[in-house]
Amino acid sequence: MMLRTLIVEDNADFRNTFMGALGKRFPSMKLDVAVNGVEAMDKVKAFHPDVIFMDIRLPDKSGLELTTEIKSKYPQPFIIILTQYDLPEYREAARIGLADAFLTKNSLNLAKVEELIKSLREV
Repeated sequence: MMLRTLIVEDNADFRNTFMGALGKRFPSMKLDVAVNGVEAMDKVKAFHPDVIFMDIRLPDKSGLELTTEIKSKYPQPFIIILTQYDLPEYREAARIGLADAFLTKNSLNLAKVEELIKSLREV
């Protein structure tokens, strides 16, 4: 099964590094990127991702708000919130906003990503 994955991230260095790591670890994964909320919604409509890695802070809107918006229109994507800040209030907001998982960028580990993707494939 080829997963379509969207990375919504405004930081070019992190986005490119993460995209390269995912591509190397999951060569059959189809990857696309968005740098803000407007572009992300356009990509969700056109690309139909199975997985979305969502930065919590975007230039035009909160990744938490965007997650809620996506889930209300397109409930299928598995959305993983990414942030530098492992704060309880962010985790709670992600849960309320219907995010499926929450990962911190500084402890981001591809084995954890692989575990999440394996769980998604089993569903």
